[in-house]
Amino acid sequence: MSETLTPDICVIGAGSGGLSVAAAAAAFGVSVVLLEKGKMGGDCLNYGCVPSKAMIAAGKTAATFRQAGKFGVTPQEPEVDFQKVHDHIHGVIASIAPNDSVERFTGLGVRVITQAGKFKDNKTIVAGDYEIKARRFVVATGSSAFVPPIPGLETVPYLTNESLFENTERPEHLIIVGGGPIGMEMAQAHRRLGAKVSVVEMQKALGNDDPELTAVAIAEMRKDGVDILEETQVVRVAPGQDGGGVDVTVSRNEREETLSGSHLLIAAGRAANVNGLDLEKAGIEYSPKGIKVDRTMRSTNRKIYAIGDVAGGLQFTHVAGYHAGLVIRSILFRMGAKENTDIIPRVTFTDPEVAQVGFTEEEARKTVSDIRVLRWPYAENDRAQAERKTTGLIKVVTNKKGKILGAGIVGHNAGEMINIWALAVSQGLKVGAMTGYVPPYPTYTEIGKRASTEYFKASLSNPWLKRGLAFLRVFG
Repeated sequence: MSETLTPDICVIGAGSGGLSVAAAAAAFGVSVVLLEKGKMGGDCLNYGCVPSKAMIAAGKTAATFRQAGKFGVTPQEPEVDFQKVHDHIHGVIASIAPNDSVERFTGLGVRVITQAGKFKDNKTIVAGDYEIKARRFVVATGSSAFVPPIPGLETVPYLTNESLFENTERPEHLIIVGGGPIGMEMAQAHRRLGAKVSVVEMQKALGNDDPELTAVAIAEMRKDGVDILEETQVVRVAPGQDGGGVDVTVSRNEREETLSGSHLLIAAGRAANVNGLDLEKAGIEYSPKGIKVDRTMRSTNRKIYAIGDVAGGLQFTHVAGYHAGLVIRSILFRMGAKENTDIIPRVTFTDPEVAQVGFTEEEARKTVSDIRVLRWPYAENDRAQAERKTTGLIKVVTNKKGKILGAGIVGHNAGEMINIWALAVSQGLKVGAMTGYVPPYPTYTEIGKRASTEYFKASLSNPWLKRGLAFLRVFG
């Protein structure tokens, strides 16, 4: 016999967004039921951001051994124990997991049910032996790796982000299908850990970002030895001819060739987790791309919200957290807060990193009639010179009045440096604000200030300014 629960809020999915909603609501004394059929913490903790960044850190450490010569330290080829790399990755996950655990959220006052949920009607979800009739529902089921219909794929073993981090042996030759952020990050990390790596991308690698910036990162990856095949189509895959591994036949420039690898990673994008929820019974419109929502994150059922990847927009953990804040304000305080994707920063954690917030140069030119593009290279920064991290630049895009429309950075610590620009874009600041603060010396953040001062260089040649200065000199 089922038990009926009547919480104020029912959250489906215990990833970043769902956990943020549950924790915030519970903190205000609101009754919350949280459903999770898999691992607490969702994709980010278990299969995504956390393990991938842990692997990237291992790769960077290995690269440091090889690059030590420029500091007067004898370089050497590191010995990589892939079992211990695996243990490092899972140790990081384990250290964070208690923050997302059933026990912690139960302690916060959240009723956690480790069952899959599906809608019975437009105001009821069934999960195991429970029927939940909540005042509001929040769907936060995330996304999963999209596996394209590649001929022969069913005949070979392949990895996705959900299985990649279980490897305890280094791949001899990792072939990656997909040159987006996930594919490129994992390509460089594995190459630095000693694997041969080939990336197959049907368009341009990191094609959603500013090409001037991504060209710098891609060139550095190629220096690391990553083979990047752009504008290349996967034709078919088959088991390796020697009985092991995989053969990937690709087509580029109207010619076919076969890559023979030991492992295959599919990193061709993400698909929203909408199946199995019976969303149609709740009157929720959706597609394979995600649940249809308005700018307040409400679905076509006004009592049901969708946040994070399943909402079909930007697929970042911090976006799910941002969405969580929007729906908490809407559900608890009736504030009707609306999503603004223009203020969302994004980072690809290659080395060098690529970071962006607001408009790229190309986007700005399509939208704004008169823009200024300000640049400053890492090589002109003293800290970058001291640490031999001189590859990269910042680009700042403003309108003719100096309002900051966007900023992009490629270089060391770009993901950290983009924060101040995300603040500037979110607050509608002008470039003068970025010249008016004092960064400590020597830091990488001076790069951004130096770029900002470029906006005012044109005024230095203004003849009226020179005449004014001459006039003032008359008075001593």
